[in-house]
Amino acid sequence: MAEVLKRTFNPFQENTYIVYDETGECVIFDPGCYAGEEKAALKAMIEKHELTPVRLINTHCHIDHVLGNQFVMDTYGLELELHEGEVPVLKAAPQSAAMFGLPMPSGSFAGTPGKFIEPGATITFGNTTLKALFTPGHSPASLSFFCEANRFLIAGDVLFMGSIGRTDLPGGDFDTLIRSIQNELFPLGDDVTVYPGHGPETNIGYEKQHNPFL
Repeated sequence: MAEVLKRTFNPFQENTYIVYDETGECVIFDPGCYAGEEKAALKAMIEKHELTPVRLINTHCHIDHVLGNQFVMDTYGLELELHEGEVPVLKAAPQSAAMFGLPMPSGSFAGTPGKFIEPGATITFGNTTLKALFTPGHSPASLSFFCEANRFLIAGDVLFMGSIGRTDLPGGDFDTLIRSIQNELFPLGDDVTVYPGHGPETNIGYEKQHNPFL
């Protein structure tokens, strides 16, 4: 059975997720660890649960979701996986950091792509399977990851409790985001737990009934 661990990192209060199962293998999604103590906290959580990271995935590549990419790559020998359409966003990470006035350490932090994930692709590790859903609108080529067996979604910044991802950043588009939510997420089922990139988890049914943007 797949389970989800969460830690919230960096000045943007970004949610980093670790999805793992009984085999001990795990996937790290959107490592936002920025300061040294945050990187140590991520590593400690992995060690506490006796996990072996086998994949590193970005749902999208805005600055708050990629700050720990290089740390994870270096620590666990992983390649970075993402949708190819997010590469320009990843490359702009240093400029984005400067725009937000975020002091950056010297050297790389966002990492370089190692493998591209196509919409509809199957992500496997241990005894777990996730499906990649194409959910652009907040960013040009955001992906969300659905675990059908355990009824949860790693949603990135597509859907939040009572809100949606902002669409005023480069590559964002409100109408596209709404279509992504309605066409890709709503059909998954009202019972599906949504793990968003910021804030608390929610579920599809609650957002259908109460989200003012939907």
